[in-house]
Amino acid sequence: MPPAATGPRERVLLVHGLWNSPWWLLPLALRLRRLGFEVEGFGYPSIVGGPEPAIANLVERLRAGPPCHLAGHSLGGLVALEALRRAPDLPVRRVVCLGSPLCGSATARLLAAHRRLAWLLGRSAPLLLCGCQPWSGRAELGVIAGEVPRGVGRLLAAVGTDSDGTVALAETRLPGASAYCRVRASHTGLVFSAEAARQVAAFLRAGAFLPPARAGGGAGEGGGPL
Repeated sequence: MPPAATGPRERVLLVHGLWNSPWWLLPLALRLRRLGFEVEGFGYPSIVGGPEPAIANLVERLRAGPPCHLAGHSLGGLVALEALRRAPDLPVRRVVCLGSPLCGSATARLLAAHRRLAWLLGRSAPLLLCGCQPWSGRAELGVIAGEVPRGVGRLLAAVGTDSDGTVALAETRLPGASAYCRVRASHTGLVFSAEAARQVAAFLRAGAFLPPARAGGGAGEGGGPL
C-alpha cells in the first residue's frame, strides 16, 4: 500500500448506488482514510426519491462546503456527474466513477421491460436507462470498471463476460473521461477491492491511474445492485 500523502488531508465525498445507503461504501471509505483522505458520505433515497432530488441536494451540499473530490459507485457516479454538469461552478476538482453505467444500462433495460421487475429500479430508472451525456465538465473524470463477470446482470443474461456481472465494460466508457482503468473485481466487489481504492486515491491525487503492475491487490467478489 503506498504511503498516505503528508500535509492537509484532501476531502472526498462518496455517493452510493441503487438500493444502498452511505454505510454500503464503508469498506472503500476506510481504505481511503488509511490512504490519507478525509472521507464523508452522501445519502439519498434511490428508489422512492430518485436522482432528481438527490442531484439537487448534492449540488446544495457541495456548494455549501469546502473544495473536495467525488467518488460514486454505480448509480452514484451518474448522480455525481449530473450534479457537476448542472452546476459546473461547484468546487470539485476530480471525480471517480466505479462501475457506473455511464452510457446506460442493459441490465436496467431488461428489468424495465418486465412488469414484475421494473419496480426494482424505482424513480432511478430514467437515469439508469439513458446514462450521462459525454463529459465536458471542468472537473477531471476518472472511470474504474470491474472485469469479474459475476452479478445480477449475468444471471439475467443482460450482459456478457465483458462486464463486472452487472455493468458491461462498454457501458462505462463515457467520451470525455480523462482516464480509464479496469480492476479484477465484480460490480459489488469494487466497493471491497483494495486495488480499486488505491486507484481512486491515485486519480484523486494526480489525475491518473496507477499502472496495473503497481496497483496490485486482490479482487472483490460478488454481484449486486446498480
